[in-house]
Amino acid sequence: MNQEIERKFLVRNDAWRAHTTAIRPIRQGYLCADPHRSVRIRIAGADAWLTIKGATQGIARTEYEYPIPHDHALDILNHLCTTGEINKTRHLVPHGTLMFEIDIFHGKNEGLTLAEIELPTPDTPIQLPPWIGQEVTGDPRYFNAYLARHPFTTWPTT
Repeated sequence: MNQEIERKFLVRNDAWRAHTTAIRPIRQGYLCADPHRSVRIRIAGADAWLTIKGATQGIARTEYEYPIPHDHALDILNHLCTTGEINKTRHLVPHGTLMFEIDIFHGKNEGLTLAEIELPTPDTPIQLPPWIGQEVTGDPRYFNAYLARHPFTTWPTT
């Protein structure tokens, strides 16, 4: 079984920008998004994928990802996705032996910046860089599938 093991954090400041190794615009939408599963279409540059994910259990969940033709992904995004679209720019930031993915959201999720790190095992120790803020791994509001239906700009301010 394929597993994604991931932790997610808010970002405290822009100090990570000095270490960015790649920038990639991402556009994605959902064919299915409920607490037990999601089916996503993602386009990043010339690449496109269909991704199927299971329910999150701790910091892990089942994940299957398949490359698909770009024109198919575009057609699915434009005509078949059932939720709002996610638009973000992904920055890859190495830290130690691991790679953080910093997502800066656009459109209806403008103002949200998240850092994610995929781990080989759930108990992999990580040294957090100083620009990492509060961990939000277990908060479903920060799942992309949730953000597609309930954009960050619509959240009540506290």
